[in-house]
Amino acid sequence: MTAAQAAMPLAVSAALPMPTGSLDAYIQTVNRFPLLSVEEEQRLARSFREQNDLEAARQLVLSHLRLVVSVARGYLGYGLPHADLIQEGNIGLMKAVKRFDPDRGVRLVSFAIHWIKAEMHEYILRNWRLVKVATTKAQRKLFFNLRSMKKDLGPMSAADVERVADELSVKPEEVVEMEMRLSGQELAFEAERDDEEAYAPVHYLADEGAEPYRVLEAEESERVQSEGLQKALTTLDPRSRRIVESRWLREKDAATLHELAAEFKVSAERIRQIEAKALDKMRKLLPAPA
Repeated sequence: MTAAQAAMPLAVSAALPMPTGSLDAYIQTVNRFPLLSVEEEQRLARSFREQNDLEAARQLVLSHLRLVVSVARGYLGYGLPHADLIQEGNIGLMKAVKRFDPDRGVRLVSFAIHWIKAEMHEYILRNWRLVKVATTKAQRKLFFNLRSMKKDLGPMSAADVERVADELSVKPEEVVEMEMRLSGQELAFEAERDDEEAYAPVHYLADEGAEPYRVLEAEESERVQSEGLQKALTTLDPRSRRIVESRWLREKDAATLHELAAEFKVSAERIRQIEAKALDKMRKLLPAPA
């Protein structure tokens, strides 16, 4: 990687719209950036990869900012600001553009979504404890006085709740709520015992398949499978490899048996036999899915 590519996120981010003002205005802005065709994406990606063209990188990022907004909406349930999630996702998008290889045969959107989610996951896991426990005057009064007014470390009785509420001139339900909030901050992220009934925040995270360790696990499995596929392909003779790649490994417009039959001047049935034999050979060489 060149020095220019290493510095790409900083250089590109300086020229991007930022969700720091009106979030609605930001979303309207990013939705106006045109989507790229396959050919445009390939051209820009190669221009950046081969010539360190930062303007090409900026265009790749701009065309995918709406994707970040969409992904961020799926994580609003964690109580973190939408704008902050978008900021983190944009960092992941820029990292994806920096590492994107247009010759791998996948679209940037498929490649980038893992990087976007990974940055959001890391941000959520860093900040899930930062709960706003005192947002009103009454809550602030409770926050600063409740611990000292409790008789012990155990749960408050109904009489204790009434006493504190009377002394601080707040409602009893506000006392109960604040006690739950203050106690909740001390919970472990994961349960400390094997008890399905035990409360732990990890049990309430949405989209378990998108948690960081699962994303990394899936990416590693995909990498191993991809490497295994390439190795298996190298064991085939040129004709068999051409048939398999044309029939199974194209992103779209897979070749038909008759098209390949015309190319190799044999029957379609012969192409089918060669294909079946090649796939069987590859299947034995590929690693088993995790």
